[in-house]
Amino acid sequence: MSDAPSVGPGREERRRVRAAFLDLLAERSPGKTFCPSEVARRVFPAGEWRGRMGVVREVGHGMVEEGILVARQRGQVVAPGTARGPIRYGRA
Repeated sequence: MSDAPSVGPGREERRRVRAAFLDLLAERSPGKTFCPSEVARRVFPAGEWRGRMGVVREVGHGMVEEGILVARQRGQVVAPGTARGPIRYGRA
């Protein structure tokens, strides 16, 4: 067994991020959105959440592809992988 650290987010980390997305969806009224940083701040410690935004984006993109979330920018639905600038997530 190797002592080398694993590269990239693990299954448990992705599960926690996904759970935070689902929690925020449940807390929001239909039509309301939230910033991906809200997910990161729920899952990761105060000094680490910014550095973990990549995994939050990856999980969010996957949930858009699954039809669970929708990504919006200035109120318009966008493809999260190609949108430039900040996006917000909401219920699909």
